[in-house]
Amino acid sequence: MQSVLIIVVMAAVLFLLVSGFAALGRSAQDKAERKVRDRLRALGLENADDERVELVRRSSSMSDVPWFNRMLENMKLAANLRRLIRQADAKGTPGTYMLASALLGLAGLYAAALATGNPLGSAVIAYVCGSLPVFMLKRKKAKRMERFTQQLPEALDLMTRALKAGHTFNGAMRMVADEFDDPIGAEFRQTLEEINYGKDADQSLTDLLHRVDCPDLKFFVVSVNIQRETGGNLAEIISNIARLVRERFELFGQVRVLSAEGRMSAMILTALPFVVASALYIINPEYMSLLYKEELGRAMAMGAVVSMTLGIFVIRRMIRITI
Repeated sequence: MQSVLIIVVMAAVLFLLVSGFAALGRSAQDKAERKVRDRLRALGLENADDERVELVRRSSSMSDVPWFNRMLENMKLAANLRRLIRQADAKGTPGTYMLASALLGLAGLYAAALATGNPLGSAVIAYVCGSLPVFMLKRKKAKRMERFTQQLPEALDLMTRALKAGHTFNGAMRMVADEFDDPIGAEFRQTLEEINYGKDADQSLTDLLHRVDCPDLKFFVVSVNIQRETGGNLAEIISNIARLVRERFELFGQVRVLSAEGRMSAMILTALPFVVASALYIINPEYMSLLYKEELGRAMAMGAVVSMTLGIFVIRRMIRITI
């Protein structure tokens, strides 16, 4: 009963903390939005909408809380997290995700300490819980980058046809921005807008490469930048890059087919301990209760969890093939 009461109190404290930070963030966000609107009006953009204001404000802010934003501006971790958020096209600021990680980590630490009383196990669970926001960002980024890579050959083919038809490089990029969905359409549109606003084309393409974690895009950016300095048939260069990307897709597909058996074995080996433990708990709960009622049992269970975690990590590294 006492443990339940403590958990309820901790949940209430966490709720109050989150609510307080949200209120502070909302106030700071309103102030920042007013400043951006004033700047846009000074430039003659009287009808700047909320979405445009939010994009301008979010691109340069680490947190909606002013003092937290100033602290994060000097942290490399926050800069890397902002880049990850941008690549995943996720909402929120680095401060939001760092606060969520801290709260989840503390909640996991407290719950594990109550349940097991093992410091090492509690630390592991706290780390896993605290890593969940970053894990979700990386997963979203991976899906977005995979989609970008799938769109890239078709986009390059469209640019090739546009250049052969007599369009400029900017015109070819405009076609890609108009014809393709997110992510490649949105990223090319932003690059084109930067060029139109007077930014150097080479720098705009380099910034595109920084925003998009796609190895195939590097071939395109480097080739275009070199062609601008040395000259050459840009349409043929882009066409060759599109062919190269397609060949890499074909090779990667063949590798996935050949490694399918190994990946399936890895999935079975990963799931088997958890399936067996769940089945034993359903069949004979008292037999499995020794693993969490006795001190030695908790130590053995924690050792098994750590060993399985290391094994899963090694297996994933073994089946991950980079082309």
